[in-house]
Amino acid sequence: MLYYLLYNVLRQAHDSLSWLRVFEYVIFRTSIAALTALLMSLLIGPYMIRKLKDFQIGQQIREEGPRSHQAKRGTPTMGGVLLIASVVTSTLLWGDLANLNVWISVFAMVAFGAIGFADDYYKVARKHNLGLTGKQKMAFQLITCGVIIGALYLSDYSTVLSVPFLKMQIFRQELWWPLYAVFIWLVVTGSSNAVNLTDGLDGLAISVTFVTVAALTACTYVTGHVLHAQYLGLVPNPRVEEVTIFCAALGGASLGFLWFNAPPAEVFMGDVGSLSIGGSIGTVAVIIKQEMLLVLIGGVFVMEALSVMMQVGFYKMTGGRRIFKMAPLHHHFELMGWKETKIVFRFVILAIFFALLGLATLKLR
Repeated sequence: MLYYLLYNVLRQAHDSLSWLRVFEYVIFRTSIAALTALLMSLLIGPYMIRKLKDFQIGQQIREEGPRSHQAKRGTPTMGGVLLIASVVTSTLLWGDLANLNVWISVFAMVAFGAIGFADDYYKVARKHNLGLTGKQKMAFQLITCGVIIGALYLSDYSTVLSVPFLKMQIFRQELWWPLYAVFIWLVVTGSSNAVNLTDGLDGLAISVTFVTVAALTACTYVTGHVLHAQYLGLVPNPRVEEVTIFCAALGGASLGFLWFNAPPAEVFMGDVGSLSIGGSIGTVAVIIKQEMLLVLIGGVFVMEALSVMMQVGFYKMTGGRRIFKMAPLHHHFELMGWKETKIVFRFVILAIFFALLGLATLKLR
């Protein structure tokens, strides 16, 4: 909205306002969007935490989890609402609202956030510790992905598959849309659930999110810049350049939320935060056609999800034996005696490693 007002209206109103052309540049608005989301999170955060306490929206701790987590019982949760509000507001202020990809990104965040909100509501407000059932979550996620896929289909989206380390696409012809639709569903839903599984320690999920989103922001920008994209062997698409604004807003809001979520956490993001973050990250990766690169950039999220899949699969195959002391992976290290802060810092280091590795593949194509 401000982008349209400052650049398209005021700039054309008088020649003396030509300096407002600076708002034409995505790099400038990317920085402003990140700062806007960061400041909104910092300013609104204390008020929201007080309200969550007033409404007694506190975290429920599972008895089968690590014993050290029982002290966190009652900590305000559903703080992801703050993150969503900051990201969406900043994006609407500084993004080009005529760009369909911006709306797809915003929709993904809000829709997956709504699924998480419903899950948190049943667990916390209704004192129903299980929340939504797995089938209910999957059904809502399938509907959300269906809307995203439909919007991409109508936007003349390319289904050519991009593979890291390869300059040319592995399939030069576009893939069959129904097949690619299933692929999109796997990426977006998998990303959403992976972030949800990672959200188990103070500051862990949101720290890794910031690192992942920072790398994804760079990928989005170069994909939208035709010359950079062609040089790096990417599928150039100028229409995705505006999604950089959304990515920057998510990065800024992540830092703002980390201010309150850093150990010891004053608030938890809840499923409303983790599902919306994961769904957004997966959707952006699909929009910029870096779905497979997301596996590298979000390596920590992938590790956490794989640890759960391996644990459950091995448990069923062997009749009760385990690979890890507890899954997801961060709980395994907790039971090994690692301090919570040490786990968080080391996982962030891994996240930076994976992000840099992912960005390096752009040059190695």
